[in-house]
Amino acid sequence: MKNVKAFSSALAMLICFLTFGQQKTVTGVVSDDQGPLPGANVVVKGTTRGVQTDMDGKYSITANQGQTLVFSFIGMNDQEIVIGSSNVINVKLVYSSRTLNEVVVLGYDRVERKSKKISAAYASVTSLKVNSNSKGIAIKGYKKPSKKDVITTNDDHEDYETLIENVFESPTTSPLSTFSIDVDNASYTNIRRFINNGQKVPKDAVRIEEMVNFFKYEYSKPTDKHPFSINSEYSDCPWNSNNKLVRIGLQGKNIENESLPASNLVFLIDVSGSMSDENKLPLLKQSLKVLVNQLRKEDKVAIVVYAGAAGLVLPPTSGDKKMTIIDALDKLNAGGSTAGGEGIMLAYKTAEENFIKDGNNRVVLATDGDFNVGASSDNDMERLIEEKRKSGVFLTCLGYGMGNYKDSKMEVLANKGNGNYAYIDNIQEANRFLGKEFKGSMFAIAKDVKIQIEFNPSLVKAYRLIGYENRKLRPEDFKNDAIDAGELGSGHTVTALYEIVPVNTKCEFFEEVEELKYTVTDESKAKNASSELATIKFRYKKPDGTKSIEMVSTITNSKVDLKNASNDFKFCSAVAWFGLNLRDSKLVKNKSLTDIKSLAKEGLSNDTEGYKAEFIRLVESGNQS
Repeated sequence: MKNVKAFSSALAMLICFLTFGQQKTVTGVVSDDQGPLPGANVVVKGTTRGVQTDMDGKYSITANQGQTLVFSFIGMNDQEIVIGSSNVINVKLVYSSRTLNEVVVLGYDRVERKSKKISAAYASVTSLKVNSNSKGIAIKGYKKPSKKDVITTNDDHEDYETLIENVFESPTTSPLSTFSIDVDNASYTNIRRFINNGQKVPKDAVRIEEMVNFFKYEYSKPTDKHPFSINSEYSDCPWNSNNKLVRIGLQGKNIENESLPASNLVFLIDVSGSMSDENKLPLLKQSLKVLVNQLRKEDKVAIVVYAGAAGLVLPPTSGDKKMTIIDALDKLNAGGSTAGGEGIMLAYKTAEENFIKDGNNRVVLATDGDFNVGASSDNDMERLIEEKRKSGVFLTCLGYGMGNYKDSKMEVLANKGNGNYAYIDNIQEANRFLGKEFKGSMFAIAKDVKIQIEFNPSLVKAYRLIGYENRKLRPEDFKNDAIDAGELGSGHTVTALYEIVPVNTKCEFFEEVEELKYTVTDESKAKNASSELATIKFRYKKPDGTKSIEMVSTITNSKVDLKNASNDFKFCSAVAWFGLNLRDSKLVKNKSLTDIKSLAKEGLSNDTEGYKAEFIRLVESGNQS
């Protein structure tokens, strides 16, 4: 009898083990009696793993067979369903008969966006009865938004800074174009994520300079005391045949591995509830393991986490104790709200207490950017980071996830924190940014790098900078060392493109100003005529410096036909062209994807990792419409 009971118990345990061992992706639709229910919560019971339904009430979640899914929505009864053999679970929620409290409407607004209406109501609860037959709380003048009333593109929960495209300017009325360099490439990997998922790319998610700078180009290496070389090329503009294109390229000095300074890194990791998805905290942990594998004995790492509060989970630990660091990462789980400001302050405090003079002191922030407790607005975060960068600690921002991704906040932090910003959409991107390009991503060779260019009005009727819309500076900012600008990492390349309207050329996108009485005359134009198309000035500071150093270079008026331009010129022009299409630029005549693909193929070279070939496949998909 004992043997029979023991066998039965063992069999039951085996069945349970086998049942729960079968992981699957469960999909379905959550609805009420009026149709699909957007924003409903679907959580695996006993865990912090959960998702929200989209605007069609659809969800997708990974769990084990035998586990229980809990479906919930404010004002409705929760439902619990055990996962069986089916991969599809559709649920209809019913309104709760519980007593709610009085609802006071604090604000109600109807917003027009992209010719579609969004309704919003904000309420606070104090003491009102809702009976069991109620379909919810009626608010005068408010109707539940229907599917046709809301934005159905993927960017309805993702925040991007609104960008206004650069227009053509006259060198006679706007003689100086000034901007900060940008080595970030988060926009490109984010765009890649949208296209690979078959989704429309939000216009403001496209930052053309970050697309262009994702790729590496063959520029001459620096040979003098300066940490980077200056390169330029002048050829035809592929999207407006009457115009020309100037490419300006910087090549950063490469620091040999044995000469790298010791690193003092603080991983600041978001473990709030919003990070529970597979492409967030799980991918984040795997990504940071790639970075850990690059560390040496003289390097050290601390780990700070934040959710409802912030805490130090790993004190500064030598880089050769990799298993200790990895074990600390593996123990992290998601749950709670997001006290981002508190986490940033603790991370910087930890970095400052362990500061290495002449070393690489850096906070590595990994998050979806969804800060909602404490200092959370872009302005609050901007002021906090601007204050903290004075400590000499640099910042790297790693973005993860989708759906509620806050690109605008991530970019603000990186721009203001002497930092860089990458969007990690998969482990391959983590291997690229944190592995293969570890030195460029983590070791700055120059900071506050600014560019100022003056075009020759005797040769140039008008010009416009392609991209860099949120990196533009005032002319007087160029020599102001208090103005923050971009950082350049070891071995980094930076590329900028200017579209040029030559003199005596008609351009439908530029209206000439009237002849100025005092500043421009035919005689002065003649005196300015020369072989120089433009003069470029650069200013930068050493990583630990406070005073900027200036470099000057010129661009000669020696254009080559596009067919004879370098492969790199052709390829980066094709990338910018595709970005202009994605942004639906009103300043582009030719929007042919076939022509973009052909030009990219002509410029396909030095592609040992296959990133350029991947770009051509993205163009082939044609998913920008």
